[in-house]
Amino acid sequence: MQKLRNLLSIVILTFNRASELRSTLQQLFSLPETPDIVIVDNASTDDTAEMVSREFPQATLIRLRQNIGAAARNFGVRAVQTRYVAFCDDDSWWAAGSLERAVDILDGHPRVAAICARILLGTDNREDPICRILAESPLPSDGLPGRSLLGFIACATVVRREPYLAAGGYEQKFFVGGEEELLSLDLVSNGWRVVYIPEMTVHHHPSPQRDNPGRQIIVIRNALWVSWLRLPLRNALRETLRTCRSAKNRRILFKALGNAAKELPWVFRRRKVLAPETLALYRLLRH
Repeated sequence: MQKLRNLLSIVILTFNRASELRSTLQQLFSLPETPDIVIVDNASTDDTAEMVSREFPQATLIRLRQNIGAAARNFGVRAVQTRYVAFCDDDSWWAAGSLERAVDILDGHPRVAAICARILLGTDNREDPICRILAESPLPSDGLPGRSLLGFIACATVVRREPYLAAGGYEQKFFVGGEEELLSLDLVSNGWRVVYIPEMTVHHHPSPQRDNPGRQIIVIRNALWVSWLRLPLRNALRETLRTCRSAKNRRILFKALGNAAKELPWVFRRRKVLAPETLALYRLLRH
C-alpha cells in the first residue's frame, strides 16, 4: 500500500456537484489503498469547497477562478509529484485493487503512457458500451499488456505524469466533450502507447446533464478540430464529411461548424500532423 502512495495520486475534476463529489470521496477514501487525492474545483458556486474542507480535510483542494473544463485536470497533475496519476470525475471512482494493478502495469511496461479501465454504469453496474469497442480495438498490441488504443475515457484513465505534461495535457479550448482524443493522439505520436485493461474497473454514475445540446455542440466541434489540427488535408476533409454525416441534428451541427470555424486562425497556428506511424494506426481504425 505504501508503494502505491509513493507512486500514484488521484486527481478529481468537479463543478457544482457537491453531493456527487461527497459520494465519490467516500468511495475513494474507503479503498484499502489510499493514495493522495487532489480535487480541482472548476469555479463552483455551490458549497463544494466548504464540504471538502469540512468533511475531507485530508484531500487537497485547488479552486480555480473560472471554469476551464477538462484543462483543469492539468492543474492537478502539476500539483502532484507522483510518477502516475489516476483521474476521476465527481461522479466516478476506482474499484478496489484497480490502482495497484495500474501501478504494476506501468512499472512493467515503460512505454505505456495511459491505461483505460473498464467502466460500470449506475447502481446496476452495467458495462458501458464503449468497453466493447475498446476491447475489440484492431490496433497491433504485440508486447503490450492490453489492447492498443488511440483514445481513452478521461474519468477512467491512469496516466504517466511526465508524458502527459510533455504532450501539453488537455487543451483548454476543447472544454468538456471528446477532449481526450487530441491528447491520446499526441501521446502516441510522441512514441508512447495507450492500452485498455478490463481487469481495472471504474464505477461511473453519469449526470443526465451530460447529454444537453450544448455538450453535443462541443463534442462535434472538438471532433472537427482534432481532424484539422492533426490530419493531412485529405484525411481532414474526409473526417469532416464523416462527422457532418453522422450528426443527427442539423441545427446542432451548424452551430458546431460555426463555432469550429471561428477558431481557424488558432487551428492553423497549432496544426501539427501526426507522426507517420500514428497516422497509419489512425487510418486502420477508420477503415
